[in-house]
Amino acid sequence: MRKPWLENYEPQVLPKLQYPQRPLQANLQESARKYPGATATIFLDAKLSYAQLNALADGFAAALQQLGVKKGDRVAIYTLNCPQFIIGYYGTLRAGGIVVPFNPLYAAREVEHQLKDSGAETMLVLSAFYPIVKQVRARTALKRVIVTNVKEYLPPLTKLLFTLFKEKKGGHRVDISDDPDTYWFQGMLSKARANPTPVEVQPSDTACLLYTGGTTGVPKGAELTHANLMANAVMCRHWVHDAREAKEVTMTALPLYHSYAMTTCMNQSVYLAGAMLLIPDPRDVPGLMKNVNRHHPTLFPGVPTMYVAFNNFPGIEKYDVSSIRACISGAAGLPVEVQKQFQELTGARLVEGYGLSEASPVTHANPIYGQNKIGTIGLPWPDTEAKIVDLETGSKELPVGEIGELIIRGPQVMKGYWNMPEETAIALREGWLYTGDIARMDEDGYFQIVDRKKDMIIAGGFNIYPRDVEKVLYEHPKVMEAVVAGIPDPYRGETVKAYIILKEGETATAEEIIQFCKDKIAKYKVPTAVEFRAELPKTIVGKILRRILVEEEKKKMRAEGT
Repeated sequence: MRKPWLENYEPQVLPKLQYPQRPLQANLQESARKYPGATATIFLDAKLSYAQLNALADGFAAALQQLGVKKGDRVAIYTLNCPQFIIGYYGTLRAGGIVVPFNPLYAAREVEHQLKDSGAETMLVLSAFYPIVKQVRARTALKRVIVTNVKEYLPPLTKLLFTLFKEKKGGHRVDISDDPDTYWFQGMLSKARANPTPVEVQPSDTACLLYTGGTTGVPKGAELTHANLMANAVMCRHWVHDAREAKEVTMTALPLYHSYAMTTCMNQSVYLAGAMLLIPDPRDVPGLMKNVNRHHPTLFPGVPTMYVAFNNFPGIEKYDVSSIRACISGAAGLPVEVQKQFQELTGARLVEGYGLSEASPVTHANPIYGQNKIGTIGLPWPDTEAKIVDLETGSKELPVGEIGELIIRGPQVMKGYWNMPEETAIALREGWLYTGDIARMDEDGYFQIVDRKKDMIIAGGFNIYPRDVEKVLYEHPKVMEAVVAGIPDPYRGETVKAYIILKEGETATAEEIIQFCKDKIAKYKVPTAVEFRAELPKTIVGKILRRILVEEEKKKMRAEGT
């Protein structure tokens, strides 16, 4: 197949790469061997070196084996961004296990579902989340639970202040003394052998089950192999071609349970022996800014809402943000105004990319220093093929410029969905991953996401893509955040409603916003209703939950009898 994107690669980026033929956890051992004293993690000012991180992963692996964890067993990790996540992740892989990360925002029902579906028998959990696990444990296959506390890797003074604050707020130490087969993380590590028993792991073995709504909305585990995750980490390192071993500091505010942070923040950093600047809560913008000022990150993978918060942070001119050099934005479309303002503030290059959990996750990005086509997701990464096919059959490749479904093939594409052959057959066809995203490719091989299939609004017979309207809303000087959704309409079937957060100190009317849109887009795309909000529903990653807004509208209409 023709690959016009290769002609637009930066000269330093090769179209084909060499991938180490070893399991993912070997990257940590290699970085610890080459750069034992290099900083691996920075967590609320406390640091671990690569030698320390590697030894802790060894200890956790040995402890798991002593508890009975065998090759192929699933180990759940339910924590915030903290050193324990990384220790648990690489230690599980070293023991031959399969990592199952959990969203820190999960409710009991969601924790129970994921435990049951994955069949995890072991869980590493933050003490704050332990009551949820205790509530559902009897209805799952869990045999052993390891409890850790966020303060375990804090500096001594910070640890003391943290304890005093918890006591003042009425917090109390979790009591596991009466819970069978439940262990404290530090106690377990202290009793573990120094080294785990070696386990033969092949690159084709499953390393991680990443739970996702996928292309059809049913929660399922994307089965990612060691080779998948290794390939994406190596691709990421080469796309940011000026990245330096043992020199980079990556802002790790994206939650590590998510595939985006797992690759661009954690696995790439470990491969490069770079430092991970861990932020427990991505919504803690003051904390993020203090860390930028103090620890000078060089790489900053993020999502649009994160850059919006950064741009609008009060007093940002007082912070040293000049260390940031390169950023890839993903998870949602990057508004042009947000991109321009961030680059002006930092002097960094911020480019839009694209990925999905089923592809480890990154498949496309604009060149970091080459031609950045604003409004596109850029070019397919090395060894990655992409094409646009018709929406009806998914089998006919469409010519340049036409809109259809984006499909992808490459070494980062998952093995399949865990124990879901029918869902796997829908998503993977003849080696191609069907993304469920509507897109087009231009003559230079740059791809543009038009929208999700499921988010398309059909109003009066017209197809309306939310992104077309949202990018106009972001051009309004008073708008900080915006999203549009299709809500039920008795005449048009659906109609466009905009939900807007205004910049601090600004006021606006619905009529003003609607008139602004009328001057810039076709009449049928213009919102017929506008709602101003103080906040929008989001995932912990920062992706706006459009479906929640639609559900709220439907509930409201039912209550009103309309």
